[in-house]
Amino acid sequence: MIQEQLIQIRRQLHQIPEIGLEEEKTQKYLLEMIKSINKEYMECRTWQTGIMVFVHGKNPNKTIGWRADIDGLPITEEVHSDFKSVHAGQMHACGHDFHMTIGLGLLEQMTLVQPENNYLFLFQPAEENEAGGMLMYEADAFGSWLPDEFYGLHVNPDLPVGKMTTKVGTLFAATCEVQITLKGKGGHAAFPHDSNDMIVAGMSLVQQAQTIVSRNVNPVEGAVVTFGTFNAGTATNVIAGDATISGTIRTLTEEMNQLTQVRIREIGEGIAKSFNCEVDVFLDQKGYLPVINNKQTTEKFIAFMEQEPNVVFEEAEVAMTGEDFGYLLSKVPGTMFWLGVDSPYGLHSAKFDPNEEALSFAVEYIGHFLKSLDK
Repeated sequence: MIQEQLIQIRRQLHQIPEIGLEEEKTQKYLLEMIKSINKEYMECRTWQTGIMVFVHGKNPNKTIGWRADIDGLPITEEVHSDFKSVHAGQMHACGHDFHMTIGLGLLEQMTLVQPENNYLFLFQPAEENEAGGMLMYEADAFGSWLPDEFYGLHVNPDLPVGKMTTKVGTLFAATCEVQITLKGKGGHAAFPHDSNDMIVAGMSLVQQAQTIVSRNVNPVEGAVVTFGTFNAGTATNVIAGDATISGTIRTLTEEMNQLTQVRIREIGEGIAKSFNCEVDVFLDQKGYLPVINNKQTTEKFIAFMEQEPNVVFEEAEVAMTGEDFGYLLSKVPGTMFWLGVDSPYGLHSAKFDPNEEALSFAVEYIGHFLKSLDK
């Protein structure tokens, strides 16, 4: 595919973002594109809104996997363009439209001539909300198509077009969503002694949770505990009897994630005793394990990209970004890497606007790499 075709595909996908496991229009579009590429040695299966394309090799001794996620985010787009999202309140603000477009371009490249080895192209649903990679693996959707090694990318707005970064070992963090509900006794603001104020209880819980990182986490390890919402109260003269708090845990190891979850639950139980209230702590990690790059596959990727004349490669720093590809990499050795797309606004921003010149660059040089594995 030439650059103009890739841009057209990306813009058409950009207009139809859909939340995880609801990607019906996206799946239909992708299936039409895959049909246009179809070769006699290609086989296609679907799982819910996901798609797997298996390219049968002539003399296979392994299966090489490429993964592209397909879902959008519940964000109202603020980028003014002719291809703005037509789905109100939904946007490809994380670059999955780029991921899909590159995946289609790579599929075409790898099927111009039948390869020696097998290749699996996974168009995975629900990366943002339901850990679709985990769901597919647990449902045995891959079956005999499960790759021997898996690769995938994520666009990076802070890197220029032409640059890729990654590292051996941990690249992204493990994450866990936190939902906390506090129930006490509301009442009149003039009679606090007859009530049980859940705003005060919630404030105490949030403050105590910050001690997890400062007092329970080894200083040389990384962890984040962030609360993004705090909802309570109905009027200035009413003591709130209920409060709901939500946030996220991010850690560089699964062991630290589990420790942080335990401490949040213990702090919640302590708040319940201290304020004579009920506390429900719901922790939801799903499949968002740390993204840990395999040494062998990653060194192979780095060595290749360092020799490509038009690729600027640099070792990446660890990021607290969460990615459900970490679950698949816990089952299959592989590598995830950053692809520069040079956007003035960051991931998950309503103004995220990646540079489309990265599309043809990615297809060309990642295609070179995937073909180098066909030995």
